[in-house]
Amino acid sequence: MTKKKPNTGQVRIISGQWRSRRLPIHDLEGLRPTTDRVKETLFNWLSTDVVGARVLDCFTGSGALSFEALSRYADFAQMLELQPSAAKQLQQNLTTLKCEQGKVIKGDTLTLLKTPPDEPFNIIFIDPPFRQSLAEECIRLLNLHQWIAPDALIYLETETELSALTLPQHWVQLKEKKAGQVTYRLFQSTSIN
Repeated sequence: MTKKKPNTGQVRIISGQWRSRRLPIHDLEGLRPTTDRVKETLFNWLSTDVVGARVLDCFTGSGALSFEALSRYADFAQMLELQPSAAKQLQQNLTTLKCEQGKVIKGDTLTLLKTPPDEPFNIIFIDPPFRQSLAEECIRLLNLHQWIAPDALIYLETETELSALTLPQHWVQLKEKKAGQVTYRLFQSTSIN
């Protein structure tokens, strides 16, 4: 018996109010939804911090991380997405879920981060397209324009071959794992002295 191929046009919500729901995604070049295994590990790391959190998803793509956070009762998720078709699909998925706690902003993340937010975020997902040198500039802009709340948790997913990143001194690394070509880490932003 042959194994059934996974449907590459969907993301699955693992837990929470929309547990096991599958949402459609566009098959766009460079789009690589976070795998269920990585997502499960990440949300185990975040387990006690998601409820009531304000979440920022810097390179939203499929929305896998934002929808998982919203399913687990995050108060709000702001999704930044460059691709118009992906942004439209994210909005349609919010409508399908009857979710009013999510907001999709279409545009270039690095440009959008140059304007300070009305209120900082408690959990930030940084999962940029690979091999485009976007992570460090994203991190710099998040810090420069006060997007990060005190003691916020920051998830960073990059290609494994990426050499060391320059990170803010007040970021403390809590966790790190590798899965295939992906390295993912969790940081906490501590008080700046």
